[in-house]
Amino acid sequence: MGIPLIQTYRVGKYILEQKLKGNRHYPLVLMLEPLFQCNLACAGCGKIDYPEEILRKRVSVDEALAAVDECDAPVVSIPGGEPLIHKELPAIVEGIIQRRKFVYLCTNALLLKNKIDQYQPSPYLTFSIHLDGNRERHDEAVCREGVFDRAVEAISLALERGFRVTINCTLFSEESPEEVADFFDYVTELGIEGITVSPGYSYEHAPRQDVFLGRRQSKRLFREIFRIGRERGSRWPFNHSGLYLDFLAGNQTYECTPWSNPTYNVFGWQRPCYLLVDEGYAGSYRELIETTPWEKYGTGRNPKCNNCMAHCGYEGTAVDDTFAHPLKALRTWLRGPRLDGPMAPELPVVEAPPSGVEVPVDEIGRRGAADET
Repeated sequence: MGIPLIQTYRVGKYILEQKLKGNRHYPLVLMLEPLFQCNLACAGCGKIDYPEEILRKRVSVDEALAAVDECDAPVVSIPGGEPLIHKELPAIVEGIIQRRKFVYLCTNALLLKNKIDQYQPSPYLTFSIHLDGNRERHDEAVCREGVFDRAVEAISLALERGFRVTINCTLFSEESPEEVADFFDYVTELGIEGITVSPGYSYEHAPRQDVFLGRRQSKRLFREIFRIGRERGSRWPFNHSGLYLDFLAGNQTYECTPWSNPTYNVFGWQRPCYLLVDEGYAGSYRELIETTPWEKYGTGRNPKCNNCMAHCGYEGTAVDDTFAHPLKALRTWLRGPRLDGPMAPELPVVEAPPSGVEVPVDEIGRRGAADET
């Protein structure tokens, strides 16, 4: 597994406390988005589609740490935009570490070589470096040549300096399972701590809409990737629960738990999650939890969610299922995802998708009806 024992213990202890308190809508990871500005314009990203005056906005140190305290999740992920552009980010990271929260600083790594001296290695700090595949695949995804090589150079530098390093990989359409497996082997050999992987979310504001995977397509892709890894004897250090990986392989019928990864950014507390950018904002974390109509979001409930299998929505569901069914989770962890047989039933899609968002007909079914391979 790609998660250190101390982090697993601390997060597990936190979840158990929430269960004993009877809290249903508890946060697992705070998505702290300190800016939207980025030094790349990736084909599948809808986060930078803002006017210049918004891209210049920054979450202050005080605002960021107040959000961390208000939410009190055990893990803080800092995405963007490109967070390293933020001049006060070192102070934000240091403040989070002082609170004994685990920080995943997400970066495309273009600035890391010049910024790394502003940070100190810590068991609470991880550089989560964006890589979407091998050199050709990644540079195509980020729409710029040479980015892959600079990211790998930054990974080597960070590891030499003693930092925790993971990679954050998003898979899109036309992926080759063999190439993805080769990529996972490659980054594992680099010595990284873990791999975070997810199908790309269909951002409405993304420059290209032909790059996203449908749900059935995603499940078939992951089954084949995992099959290749198993045949090779590869030991990829995924930074996920075993049941989330089993979900990606089509073996679990999960509803999204968007409250498990609440988002705070330059506009405030984003409803309902990191990926939906047009649903409004709350003035406080409590207002977000108590007034967001959670029942209106997730696959089968909202057309914008129909193709989503992203970890920020479903990892929390898998973790909750792990605590509810520990023996199932243990079996899955020991054996790995099931790679053959029928897939788990899909949740029923109850609304037509908006224009431009494709939901293949063969994915639409009823709860309890098998999603055949």
